[in-house]
Amino acid sequence: MTEAKPRLLLLDGHSMAYRAFYALPPENFATASGVTTNAVYGFLSMLINTVRDEQPTHLAVAFDVSRKTFRSEQYPEYKANRAKSPPEFKPHIPVIQNLLATRAVPVVTADGFEADDVIATLARRALAQGFDVLIVTGDRDALQLVEPGITVLYPRKGVSDLARMTPEAVVEKYGVTPKQYADLAALRGDPSDNLPGIPGVGEKTAAKWIVQFGSIDELIARADEVKGKVGEALRSHLDAVQLNRTLTALVDDVELELAPADAIRVAWDAAAVNALLDELEIHALRDRLKAIAPDGTDHEAGAPAALDDAGEELAAGEVADWLTKHAMGTTCAVDAVGDALHGTGRLEGLALATQDHAVWIDADVLTDGSAALAAVQEWAADEKSPKVVHNGNRSALVLGSRGVFLTGVVSDVELVAYLVAPDSRGYELAGLVRSYLKLDLPDSEQGQDQLSLGIDSVVAPLARARARAILALAPLVQQKLEAIDGAGLLTDVELPVTAALVAMEQTGIGIDREQLTDLSRHFDGQAQEAIESAHKEVGHAVNLASPKQLQVVLFDELNMPKTKKTKTGYSTDAESLASLFETTQHPFLGYVLSHREAAKLRSTVDGLVNAASADDRIRTTYMQTIAATGRLSSTDPNLQNIPVRTAEGRRIRGCFVVGPGFESLMTADYSQIEMRIMAHLSGDQGLIAAFISGEDLHTTVASQVFGVPDSQVDAEMRRKIKAMSYGLAYGLSAFGLGKQLNMGAGEAKDLMDEYFKRFGGVRDYLESVVAAARNTGYTATVLGRRRYFPDLNSDNRMRREAAERMALNAPIQGSAADIIKVAMVNVKRAITAANLQSRLLLQVHDELVLEVAPGEREELEALVRTQMGAAYALDVPLDVSVGVGDSWDSAAH
Repeated sequence: MTEAKPRLLLLDGHSMAYRAFYALPPENFATASGVTTNAVYGFLSMLINTVRDEQPTHLAVAFDVSRKTFRSEQYPEYKANRAKSPPEFKPHIPVIQNLLATRAVPVVTADGFEADDVIATLARRALAQGFDVLIVTGDRDALQLVEPGITVLYPRKGVSDLARMTPEAVVEKYGVTPKQYADLAALRGDPSDNLPGIPGVGEKTAAKWIVQFGSIDELIARADEVKGKVGEALRSHLDAVQLNRTLTALVDDVELELAPADAIRVAWDAAAVNALLDELEIHALRDRLKAIAPDGTDHEAGAPAALDDAGEELAAGEVADWLTKHAMGTTCAVDAVGDALHGTGRLEGLALATQDHAVWIDADVLTDGSAALAAVQEWAADEKSPKVVHNGNRSALVLGSRGVFLTGVVSDVELVAYLVAPDSRGYELAGLVRSYLKLDLPDSEQGQDQLSLGIDSVVAPLARARARAILALAPLVQQKLEAIDGAGLLTDVELPVTAALVAMEQTGIGIDREQLTDLSRHFDGQAQEAIESAHKEVGHAVNLASPKQLQVVLFDELNMPKTKKTKTGYSTDAESLASLFETTQHPFLGYVLSHREAAKLRSTVDGLVNAASADDRIRTTYMQTIAATGRLSSTDPNLQNIPVRTAEGRRIRGCFVVGPGFESLMTADYSQIEMRIMAHLSGDQGLIAAFISGEDLHTTVASQVFGVPDSQVDAEMRRKIKAMSYGLAYGLSAFGLGKQLNMGAGEAKDLMDEYFKRFGGVRDYLESVVAAARNTGYTATVLGRRRYFPDLNSDNRMRREAAERMALNAPIQGSAADIIKVAMVNVKRAITAANLQSRLLLQVHDELVLEVAPGEREELEALVRTQMGAAYALDVPLDVSVGVGDSWDSAAH
């Protein structure tokens, strides 16, 4: 039996990190403090996948030191036209190198040489020493290294799809052998390296010559045999071709401190790796890293210990006694296992943990009418028995399926973590355990997979560990919350909001299924009409949903002005086409936009039909920890995203109807809530007076800005002032305002200056918000909800200005979110206190939707106006508009 060859995996670090930087959107990969980690995450993920798939025994990563190499000394123009790396990318490289060092992966560099030369040297030496070699790089020059025993893994897309370039694959792709590839590259040139090609000579012609003459040296010697204009071009560029060939050739004898054998994979300091991942808030890759630990190494030595999953499973007859002895009157963590979707739940069991005990109660023992279920219900309803949870909304829905209703919830660690770091990417329990406790959940990835299968041997231990984690986390996250004066937000706002949301999710809102189905057909008909009209306009069929086909029609056939350039051509996104239509008014574009709108509306309606339950009610799922501003999010389906200002959107809202046994729907929302908050926060006496007067705000403000009586303010003046007022609240610049109002930036700036002459308090407030946030690092709402903006001090102008715009708006939008949450909680409590049968159904931005019980309309309206109006004492009144009707649309006001 022959011994397996050692296998060396070499990576071009800079090349692959750069690809990862552009492959992953930075907005999805950032720490709570705003540090982007997309390149780090993508590189590490690619490394994990490649090690997993290739199982190397040895591993090393090469990096460039600088652009100054022997090639740039020989040819100063080498890579001179290559754009500098964006400043956002540069900080990723030392972080990646630190991660590699912590993982005991050699990082190899050589002054005066490129990473390709380092890789070429290690690859050739390793091959001579009996290794199989794999090279991961995005630089095609490495293909000249390919031979039996050396394979290049070249990324086809991003960093996840790697093509296996063997000698046969190189010949198939380029028509030349790997040894001839450098000759091909010299003839073809390389714009990215600023190596000029031969005019009129592409890759196919160059390959044909190499095959015909055998090598570039032979081609140069017999250049007179090449006929025609390409022959003349070749002969006039022989010096450039010879220089290209010299610069393209990789050096394989660089003096290195590392030998191939030194790159053997060894155990790493797991605690140090995990600490670094925690700092970067990259939790999702930890378990995947474990999976590629070298065989036979003590990888887990020093790794975080797993949380204890020990405990007992209570039999039916033990539940009541255990609860009495250990849970009544004592802080207890709850982890409910099961499904929760569309306002319903299915319980598989629950784990409970106190300081000294952890148990599992299987759903099988909580049968209807059983003593065990009664005992759990009694304990759950006892407000003097404090409970802590993670994702209390889901827990309530799951437990509610068995008639178990938690009261006395004193903390939800997910909500607390969100309040502490509202811009974080997630608050899953495993990540919080790693960040705060420096521990792991036992077999968390496998356990979560098994969780849905209901396998008790896996579910019970994991659930007990999760309950223990929740209990341990609660005081730690609470301490962080109290340090930022956020405890009141949790107890007075977020926890009561959870209870209100659970009731709303369970109730849902009625729909007219037949009307929705008819509306789907209507939108489908509109879409088909638009397709047929578009085909007639251009004289042939075209897939209006295909960007490539649209590009051909718009920019080749119709010769329209080019939109912004993308990787796949010119943009055909909604914004680009709308702008193009505004410029050209071409009928074909009108049909494309009509088709998109109709298809979007049809998709919305179909989603609503599919989401409807058998009782003809739709139940959305609300999320409290998604929007950093504090706004609630709605999903499955998203009922906050249904158009309200268009006729078609109102037709959709008309399909939401009052349910059996109720009289009507009622809508109530705040009028101009963000402008009222602006007046309060700025203290501008002119704006405050405009609100207190009770007159139309935008007319009153316009009369002051334009210096005319209210009666002379026309619709255009009012429109400009309305755009100005709301634009300022969102950090709109003079350029942005001008674009919105279709005027020059100079004219918009004059309008803005005139506005600030009348309302100087607004100007001073906006300036002070950014200045204060730049100093403290955060903004705060009227209830103290904080949002952090580390980029306010960024050296990158675009990032800094984006942070300034968000910092301007955060206190206003966040305060609006706080106020509507308080209003929702207060309305629900008042309905209960008044013993009304009416109920709260939806919260959509600044609007509440209620279902009115027979005979309760007047009392409910008075109650809603009172509670919403008193949600927070601003310096201007909170104006509440109320409407009633048999559908969501007809109840509009």
